[in-house]
Amino acid sequence: MEALIEMNNVCKWYTAGGQTVKALDGVNFSVKKGEMVAILGPSGSGKSTLMNLLGCLDVPTAGRYRLAGQAVDGLSESQLSRVRNQTVGFVFQSFHLLPQLTAWENVELPLLYRGVPESKRRQLVADSLRQVGLTERMEHRPAQLSGGQQQRVAIARAIAGRPPMLLADEPTGNLDTAVGREIMGLLQQLHAAGHTVVIITHDPRIGAACPRRVVMEDGHLREG
Repeated sequence: MEALIEMNNVCKWYTAGGQTVKALDGVNFSVKKGEMVAILGPSGSGKSTLMNLLGCLDVPTAGRYRLAGQAVDGLSESQLSRVRNQTVGFVFQSFHLLPQLTAWENVELPLLYRGVPESKRRQLVADSLRQVGLTERMEHRPAQLSGGQQQRVAIARAIAGRPPMLLADEPTGNLDTAVGREIMGLLQQLHAAGHTVVIITHDPRIGAACPRRVVMEDGHLREG
């Protein structure tokens, strides 16, 4: 199957206190379309840096990164933004919902920014909220929703534009164990429906729920 993510000898170095910190050191990583992969590792292992590169929030210091067939390393910020908006759906630990907007409006907002026509926009929003089981909560604001429901809205927003990759950063980190299992079950359902899902987590239970696991250790990546 065709690779969606291709990283070859990727490095990310920072200068701190006059010394070079190798956050990523020669990472080779690929993900095929339709895969579900967990990237595990403790704080300081480099997994957050890897997530930023995967999501086109940053570029490598060295090495090559191709996302959906496009070379990403070396792009300008505006070019990165365009690739990011077209290719990656983000799910964050803290949901990042706008409190004054309803669930429908939170899901719709990125589509408005992209200039999606109204009829198509309404279809995408309705389909996405249905997929996450929130058809009856679409007019509720975040404060009227539970934490699990808020994360479902965030997932609906991430998939509404039909991006090739869903990138989830600690998606169950702010949820209790039972609700976290529900959110993982939803991500597994999306994977079964054909979505490519990459999860960044320190939780081995989340990793165990994914068909493939890789581990970050001191800036290096290995299969888990």
